Amino acid sequence: MKTIAFAVGTLLSAYAAAAPSPLDRVYTADQNTNTISVFNPASNTLLGQIKLGNVRPDVLSPLYRGEINVHGLGFSPDHKTLIAISNGSNSVTFIDTATNKVKGKTYVGRSPHEGFFSADGKEVWVVVRGEDYISVIDPLTFRETRRIQTDLGPGMVQFHPDGKLAFAVSSFTPTVDVIDVATHTVVKRIGVVSPFSPFLQFTPDYSEIWMTHKDVGKVTRISTKTLEVTGVIDTGFISNHLAFATVAGEVRAYVTIGGENVVKVYTTGKEARLLATIPTGALPHGIWTSDDSSRIYVGLENGDGVQVIDPATNKIIATMPGGQAPQALVYLSKVAPSADDRSNLVPRVNQDSHNIALKPTTGEGKGFVVVRNLGVVDAMEVFLYKLKPNTVYNVTVSSQAAPVGSFRTNDAGMANGTMIGPVRAQAASDAAAKADRLMVTEAGTGSATPVLVSVQ
Repeated sequence: MKTIAFAVGTLLSAYAAAAPSPLDRVYTADQNTNTISVFNPASNTLLGQIKLGNVRPDVLSPLYRGEINVHGLGFSPDHKTLIAISNGSNSVTFIDTATNKVKGKTYVGRSPHEGFFSADGKEVWVVVRGEDYISVIDPLTFRETRRIQTDLGPGMVQFHPDGKLAFAVSSFTPTVDVIDVATHTVVKRIGVVSPFSPFLQFTPDYSEIWMTHKDVGKVTRISTKTLEVTGVIDTGFISNHLAFATVAGEVRAYVTIGGENVVKVYTTGKEARLLATIPTGALPHGIWTSDDSSRIYVGLENGDGVQVIDPATNKIIATMPGGQAPQALVYLSKVAPSADDRSNLVPRVNQDSHNIALKPTTGEGKGFVVVRNLGVVDAMEVFLYKLKPNTVYNVTVSSQAAPVGSFRTNDAGMANGTMIGPVRAQAASDAAAKADRLMVTEAGTGSATPVLVSVQ
């Protein structure tokens, strides 16, 4: 019995040593509530939110203050500064991580997406996704000092720690720009498999960058030595972000697959192999690893929270409620003055979301709906995929004659949009609404037969 007790005690001590520090923090950029949610990873609790703007839909009138679509996150090498990119108000907000106070703000060009500090911490580069350049900002004066010309629609930029090169993926062109940091010029363009990439990350040894292709469900690997593509992995529908963790001496890659509600785990050798598929909450998006690789944190875009993965077991071990529609997620170590510090944070401003899956009646179509309460009304965000291209579809509640909304698909048969109104009574899963169904029908055909229906 003593031997067993000793073994258990040793195991618990090992877990305690591996656990994140109470002074570490996890941050999510919450696009719908325009907040940054702040979590204590040691206790797996939401401490509060940094309010940067008003909650949707209270951003539709002329807006003179506050940010819209808080989307991207970056941080300084010393972890003392967090930056938040808001693509609706074209802003970069600088936040002191010790106090959670905004200390500066810079307005840039149309629809910035992500930003990051240079390896020496002296510059902040923000990709201006709606245009064709990177805005370079002085983090002391908060002023733009220059612009770096790129291909159209840069999506994200990251710096090699040797300070010589930066890599920028694109959201509209199938290339990666390799940039000389000292001269602020593009020195090479690397062709990749698709024109839409929202995210890139270095392997722990910085020998490769891995980038996601959200539109075609792939990940591309590029050597930072040869500056050539070394492999392409078929990962899955809506491949969002990725992170790395070292488990039992082996580096593994973790990719959030939004369309399947999973995180997929891959080896990182010459030929990447799928090791595990971890079920998650609704639409996993941002992902980041703790410094010691003991935990991986996943933002749930439609689940309005964060889940925690133990990479040793590939299991979800905690779920934390957070802001609406979290996008980017980062983990910063040793930034808080105390474990429970809530300075300049507000309590959670939103309620939990309600998710509804859509299944096809015929064909390959798919989709899902997320309903969020906004007080006297509700927002219903609809995602439709693999339908007819350039076609209008109506979304109807079975108990109502008129559609609650209509959407036109793009060339790829995809559509996404939000409706605001009293829809929760029909869409919720309470007893009075269980007989109701959400239906998606093709408009203008005269047919009432749905192509997609909600899963009961």
